[in-house]
Amino acid sequence: MEAINLLKEFSEEAIKKDNIDAIVLSGSQTSLINDEMSDYDIYIYSKEKVNIETRKRFAEKYASYYQLGGDYFEYGDELIIDDICFDFMYRDLSFAENEINYVWRECNSKIGYTTAFLYNIKNSKIIYDRDSKFQNLQNELNNEFPDKLKENIMKKNLAVMKYKKCASFFEQIEKAIKRKDIVSVNHRVSAILSSYFDVLFALNKELHPGEKKLIKYAYKLCKSLPENFENDITNIINCGLNENILENINNLIENLKKII
Repeated sequence: MEAINLLKEFSEEAIKKDNIDAIVLSGSQTSLINDEMSDYDIYIYSKEKVNIETRKRFAEKYASYYQLGGDYFEYGDELIIDDICFDFMYRDLSFAENEINYVWRECNSKIGYTTAFLYNIKNSKIIYDRDSKFQNLQNELNNEFPDKLKENIMKKNLAVMKYKKCASFFEQIEKAIKRKDIVSVNHRVSAILSSYFDVLFALNKELHPGEKKLIKYAYKLCKSLPENFENDITNIINCGLNENILENINNLIENLKKII
């Protein structure tokens, strides 16, 4: 049974007993780039959690394995159906509305992944949408990427990568190498790459697609890419505690600045 049909059945049962605003399908199975390891993310937007008995009946009918009410990352259910993971997450619609207001309308930047949740909203497939509230959010995100948001993402993330005078990620990696602290080096390399992609997607006025397959997404979505884009990233990840990592990080950042 196809995922869309499964979720339509789930929706029809859920809305009988629960006051649900929207049910949408997302996850890497529905993305521009998917593979046999991709999964489905299903977001149920309602002020109250969907009736547990409705969820249990659905899981018992279709899943070879399920866990209901987990809270490892956020409250939700995990089901394995035909060897594919279906991850159900339960949220209040105000969560999405607040994110759009803070980032899209007010143009506030975060450190890394600033627009990733907006990408999720924009590219979700609507299964159920009472009063078209979710569709209205998607319509707003179809407008042009705000120039102020682009500038704020670039300014904040470039600064924290290297150019703020105290405690930049680059400076923290310098100290971690001197301490031979491989865990700290790895932690801050991940932070630099997080900010790097935040800048890169904003520069191209594209919403950030999330944490997976970012190199492939950059090639697909970004018209402007830095020189030696993929090689710079590979060189950094392969360095470990080698002091060449600082030179490689500097090259990564300088090549990014050249296209700004």
